[in-house]
Amino acid sequence: MAFGRRNDEEVKLEETKVWECNSDNCKCWIRDNFKSTEVPRCPICKSEMSLTTKELQVIHNHSKNFM
Repeated sequence: MAFGRRNDEEVKLEETKVWECNSDNCKCWIRDNFKSTEVPRCPICKSEMSLTTKELQVIHNHSKNFM
């Protein structure tokens, strides 16, 4: 018997643009569609960030406050 088992939807992954912190001591990253400035600074250590990609779950940002 399988009590409590659900038929979960398959998680949709997509190659996503992200900004990664350049500091060796920091692992922070931000999705490109959630950045607050054109070229963001790390919210944790305030270092510069570089644009790269990651395979991530699809999340849509409908807010007008983000770029």
